[in-house]
Amino acid sequence: MELELLRDIVVVIGLSVAVLFIFHRIRAPTVVGFLLTGVLAGPQGLGLIEASEQVEILAEIGVVLLLFTVGIEVSLKDILRLKKYVLVGGSLQVLLTILIVSLIMLNLGQPIGQAVMLGFLVSLSSTAIVLRIIQKQEEFDSLYGRTTLGVLIFQDIAVVPMMLMIPLLPGAARSLSDPVALIMAKALALIVLIIICAKWVVPKVLYHIAQTRDRELFLLSIVAICFAVAWATSLAGLSLGLGAFLAGLIISESPYSHQAFGNVVPLRDAFTSIFFISIGMLLDVNLLIQNPLFIVLLTLAVIVLKALIAGFAISVIGLPLRIIVMVALALSQIGEFSFVLSKVGLDSGLISEEVYQLFLDVTVLTMAATSLVMAASPRVADGMLRVPGLKSLKARPHPSVAKEIAALDDHLIIIGYGVNGRNVARSAKVEGIPYLIVETDPEIVRLEKKNGELIYFGDAATETVLQHVGIKKARVMVIAISDPAATRRITELSRRQNPDLFIIARTRYIQEMKPLHDLGANEVIPEEYETSVEIFSRVLSYYQVPRENIESFVAQIRADGYDMFRSLSNEPYCDASVSILTEEIRTLLVCPGSPAAGRTISELLPERDGIQILAVMRGSDTLNNPEENFRLQEDDIIILLGSEDRIREISNRFCGELGQV
Repeated sequence: MELELLRDIVVVIGLSVAVLFIFHRIRAPTVVGFLLTGVLAGPQGLGLIEASEQVEILAEIGVVLLLFTVGIEVSLKDILRLKKYVLVGGSLQVLLTILIVSLIMLNLGQPIGQAVMLGFLVSLSSTAIVLRIIQKQEEFDSLYGRTTLGVLIFQDIAVVPMMLMIPLLPGAARSLSDPVALIMAKALALIVLIIICAKWVVPKVLYHIAQTRDRELFLLSIVAICFAVAWATSLAGLSLGLGAFLAGLIISESPYSHQAFGNVVPLRDAFTSIFFISIGMLLDVNLLIQNPLFIVLLTLAVIVLKALIAGFAISVIGLPLRIIVMVALALSQIGEFSFVLSKVGLDSGLISEEVYQLFLDVTVLTMAATSLVMAASPRVADGMLRVPGLKSLKARPHPSVAKEIAALDDHLIIIGYGVNGRNVARSAKVEGIPYLIVETDPEIVRLEKKNGELIYFGDAATETVLQHVGIKKARVMVIAISDPAATRRITELSRRQNPDLFIIARTRYIQEMKPLHDLGANEVIPEEYETSVEIFSRVLSYYQVPRENIESFVAQIRADGYDMFRSLSNEPYCDASVSILTEEIRTLLVCPGSPAAGRTISELLPERDGIQILAVMRGSDTLNNPEENFRLQEDDIIILLGSEDRIREISNRFCGELGQV
């Protein structure tokens, strides 16, 4: 039997590697790849698995580790920071979905236990798939990303009480005859014990273990805590998953939560992959082949229903329509935790084998459609903004604010009131420049209005909002938000409505500069480039280069460097044939008695292949792009652009290398 299990593990892992490699190339969700692996390896596929019961045991370990890491990741600070999205948006989305799905199932003649169980399953979305897509879109810091994350956090937490309630639903086959009150008392006693352990016991134990600096001992201790608490909850008549989640909460309150999470993640990924593969082994492919139209229509119905419910829940928070639509579509699939709950529901007798198989087919299809749905969500949102019946949902300024906006002329519009937006507003106020702020977070708008700021709630990615804030009379616009897609949209709409507007856009990466310039931005400030400027200025400062020299060089870099990125020409100050993005900037000092002292650039670097001299700093003067006949002197600082290897080859001709920019 042991050899059969080992063979099955090798088959499963080897097949999953091949499938996931293909899925990575086509950019399909990993979870769907695992499910497909299970289908291929299972009895309805190639029939490669023999020790299916042992594989299910490994899958159960995967569920335990998955819920354990969720418990570690649940941070009270994150919940408080996103409390509006977690507590309001998340709770409404989950509760309304359970209620509406349950009512639909009851009207279709399903027993109340099965109806509520299906409500549980449909209410959850895929945290793994959605957050991965948002991360690739670089929209974690945007209002859209924060709202989606808040709802997903609540859903992950809601899994635990759902698992606790499943044995209590009408029709559930309980293995214990304990009354509900006794089960709840056990759960309460267990929670009290968990709090005591989290506050006083576990931190001290982990402190002494961490002092040994033994990684293996630390990992074994974390895993021991996880499975010990899970085992204790199972003895109390509760689920293993609940115990694993509580064990994660214990660790999360200790100073060692990040290290514990990092150590457990590889184990979690390995075992949860086996869990999803085991689900795929149970998938009834014949059901999908025999009823393709019915299952596809049911899948579309689930996506639409979930999107409508999530959209309503998010609208209660008071967000703009565009954000509501994008978040709703991001949450429209059924999630991986639903697989965990469905297995518990099947074992408890709440759902039949036929319903279970239908649920698996629909869930896999909703997951597979997630990438396409989220990619189309901005276009869907823009289309809905043009629907006449939805005009009432578009943000309009309060009459008193509208009067103040109408009085503005030649003003500054600040999009986003984060750190950058606040600094721009502060400097404009000091200089007496008329300005107004556009912000999508209603809480920020409410607080800043109390502080006397002229701030307007709305999504600047819509034409109506831009018209309300006087885009045609404005002189300058600063786009200071962390949403690349919205930044491009705002730039395009603003340029179209006001050809004379001077647009300054903030972005995160250099590669986003050219698209924004093409859309009409006059200046684009990439954080990545500004960070590099700050780094090399501090490097020069550390090597005691005079401050005025550093400031002169930084000013020249910003003036000529930005123009180089914008025009992509070879004329800017470094006259480089290679991109500054792929080369390194280094500084070399001409020491007294070095071979470079008293020689011209052409004498010192006759070939110049792979090296460009950007500037020479001599005392308080900086000479940019020096000529071939420029003669170097002692104590000159040469700033070079080139490959690391080539610069290292020529550094012996100078005194030495000062640093890397």
